[in-house]
Parts: sequence; C-alpha cells; structure tokens
Amino acid sequence: MPITTRASLLKTRHITHLLTLCAFVFLLMKEAQPAEAHYINFAELSKAQQATVNTWVNHAIHATEHALGQLKQSHIIIELNPKYFTLESVPWASVIRGDQDGVELHFNRYASAATLIQDWTLYHELAHLYHPLFNYKDFWVSEGLATYLQNVIMFNAGLISRAEFTHRLWSGLQRGKLQTRSINNKLYAVTENMWSLKAQQRVYWTGAAFFIEAEIALNSQRSPRYTVSELLKQYQKCCRSQNMQAKAFMSELDKISQTAIFSNLYQKYKARTDFPTITKEQISQLHF
Repeated sequence: MPITTRASLLKTRHITHLLTLCAFVFLLMKEAQPAEAHYINFAELSKAQQATVNTWVNHAIHATEHALGQLKQSHIIIELNPKYFTLESVPWASVIRGDQDGVELHFNRYASAATLIQDWTLYHELAHLYHPLFNYKDFWVSEGLATYLQNVIMFNAGLISRAEFTHRLWSGLQRGKLQTRSINNKLYAVTENMWSLKAQQRVYWTGAAFFIEAEIALNSQRSPRYTVSELLKQYQKCCRSQNMQAKAFMSELDKISQTAIFSNLYQKYKARTDFPTITKEQISQLHF
C-alpha cells in the first residue's frame, strides 16, 4: 500500500482545485455562448447573400441576448424565404414553435446588411422566444411583450436613440387608442378575432401598454427592483417551459419580482374595452 505524505495530499488538493476551477471556467464559457442559427433554405442564396443574412441574423441574436439574457435553447431554427421584389426589407415574419423554437423570415434578398439590421421585425420575433406559446385569446400578451421588447432591444443595441424609443412607443399607443374607438369589445374577444376584425393595432398596442404599465410599476418598487428585461433573464433560468397559460406566466413573473404587479394587471387588462392611459412623459422616464 502506498504511503500518503503531506506533500502528496497537498498536490492532490491542488490538482482537485485546478480541475474544479477549469470546470467552472468551462461552464462560464459554455453559458456565454450565444444561441446558434440553424438555417433552412440557406443554399437558395448566393455566397454574398449568405454573408449578408449571417451578419443580420447573428447581430440580431447577439443584440437580443444582450438585452434579455441568454436563451434557454442552444440553437434557433431560421427558415429563410427570400423574395425578389419587396418594398419592405422584411415584409413578414413569424415564430415557429416546436421542440426547438425558431423564426420564419420573408425578406428582400437584395437588401443590405445595414438595412436589415435597422429593421425591427427580427428583434420582435426573437423576443417571442422568451415566452411560451399562449392560448389564442391571450395573444395580446405575447404580441404586446414582443412589441415592447423590440424597442428595448434596438435601444440597447444603439440602433435607436432614447428620443426615438419614446416616439415609437408613443406613436404606437396612439394608433392603438384610435382603433379602440371603433373596436371596443373586451380585449380577449377582440384578440380571438384579431385577423377577421383587422384589429392588430388594438391588440398589439394594448398588450404593449400592459408591459409599459408593468415597467412603470416595477420602476417604483424600492426593493427588490427589477425591470421587465431582468425578469425575463431570470425566467429563462428558473421557469421557462414550452407550454404555459398566460395567467401562469404572470404568476411566475410575480414570484421572481416578489410583487403582484403582473397578475393584477392581467386581471385588469384581459376584459377591458377601453385603451390604457399612458403619457409620453411616463414613457420618456422609463427605466428598462
């Protein structure tokens, strides 16, 4: 049997500590890796167009994770649908739900990387990956959250100024308010029939108002003090699931923030027939 000496014990401990440190560093490096884009229809693009799309998509993923935290999933399916002639750089996009969520992109194949990066659409769709799929009557929650967060992401990435951030949200709220005058049924009922009613402005911007109001309430908390973005970062780590009712999602955000802000607002908003009152000054003073 070998004799264990003090020197050998110290050497063993040193090696153990070194291995533990290496493992910790490896985990940090692993956690720091952004989600990777896995493309569909990539071969339909020329080499130059592939480079443009890569630049655009990777920039959007980095900007989104910088603002909202690392996604729980390690890769994102990006289904490409390049168009030859479009007036808009990204005329349409949607989320793909599955074992690994992704994004379907319809875009102008001849648009420059700079033009695509300045477009809000991809940031909106990537923001959807931070919440689970809700029932259709609660799509005002998901669309409102993504509409609010697309502006948070773009501001944090330096793509829009604080003044532009305020202008975009304020202008959107005015559009939502205007449409509510003619489509003033309960919000959940309007959401269920959003496409037939053409009520996107009412639905999206009432939902955005919900999260602006939640942000205002969070800003007023003394301790603990969170923002919506910080709550979503924590939510990815502790509670993210593929399928969850909006009400349960609100409860999780309340647990993390140690408040009842989200559940109370949800009960207030889901059946409302009017449009929320939020001032331009309140938006300009948001801490997010």
